[in-house]
Amino acid sequence: MSERADTDAALTRDEMARLVAADIPAGAFVNLGIGQPTNVSNHLTAEQGITLHTENGMLGMGPVAAGDEIDGDLINAGKIPVTELPGASYFHHADSFAMMRGGHLDVCVLGAFQVSAAGDLANWHTGAPGAIPAVGGAMDLAIGAKQTWVMMSLFTKSGESKLVDALTYPVTGLGCVSRIYTEQAVFVLADGGVAVRSTHGTTFAELQERVPVELTRA
Repeated sequence: MSERADTDAALTRDEMARLVAADIPAGAFVNLGIGQPTNVSNHLTAEQGITLHTENGMLGMGPVAAGDEIDGDLINAGKIPVTELPGASYFHHADSFAMMRGGHLDVCVLGAFQVSAAGDLANWHTGAPGAIPAVGGAMDLAIGAKQTWVMMSLFTKSGESKLVDALTYPVTGLGCVSRIYTEQAVFVLADGGVAVRSTHGTTFAELQERVPVELTRA
């Protein structure tokens, strides 16, 4: 488990990814969602022995590819070029979904538009015209993984909290999120309650004022 210390400054995206990577149990099988979660792969160590799964049919994904490492045929589900680690394997899309739905993933890390205090997740549609037309594999991941963690900014551009009492966007999964990593705080969700594990560039009192759910200190 990574350090839970508060910091005076908000976390950068790399710092958030490093925190998530350090929290993943050794030997776990993990899926990293599109967007911010992809960066977690860059902060995993060989000593952790973590195996990354991609929805499009790969086990043993390595860090994001750069420069001469880029292979146009080797991408993750977000179409980002990635590397492969020794022992990597490839399989049919249907087999990949069987792994996701069958409870074979220890952790999945997803982005989100909203998460409710009860752990409900909305991460595929805001109702905006021209948005992604379908939920894709997010629903299978959110419900199929043993633990679902979220990486997201805590507030929208207009300053509204993405951690809410009840979802207002289309649901991806109900009661599935157990942890939320944001630039201003890390939250742990359990038994219908939300605990603040650490604060970053803010205080517990300031969070409680801006986030419309009851918070406790972990």
